[in-house]
Amino acid sequence: MNALDECFMAMALREAEKAAADGEVPTGCVVVEPSTDDPENPSAARILGRAHNQAEGLCDATAHAEMLALSSAFAAKGNWRLSGAVLYVTKEPCPMCAGAICLARVSRVVWGVSDPKRGGGTVFGIFSHPGMNHHPETASGVMEEPCRAVLQDFFRKRRASQAGSLD
Repeated sequence: MNALDECFMAMALREAEKAAADGEVPTGCVVVEPSTDDPENPSAARILGRAHNQAEGLCDATAHAEMLALSSAFAAKGNWRLSGAVLYVTKEPCPMCAGAICLARVSRVVWGVSDPKRGGGTVFGIFSHPGMNHHPETASGVMEEPCRAVLQDFFRKRRASQAGSLD
């Protein structure tokens, strides 16, 4: 893990915490354009978009953190092609988000926690699928423990509140 990965995954984690506070599944995402002059320096990078899950609040099944952050990044760049961009997300993208990431030509995808049931990369192989015309570089396990903790805490609290409502 480099300084860029740590800095922007920490920012994605703050977005995930916002989602949890809103009652959304706590996933956060940041899309970054590293500086060509100083690619390892976080302060030289340009943040193109950041978001957290808002599916419940917006009543929109597609309002995943990645989709919302990508839309912001497209607007910031004035282009749907995000070549050279890095997408940081606390939980591995689902198949929908993985497909959008490939279509957007994101160069690198970094996630904290893999999703063993619905992971767009690890389970469905979208990032490396031969039918896709773009294959981003991927990295997993970046700040995995704090990313896992925010998810576990959210679902633990949700289960406890549901159990309490049964009394």
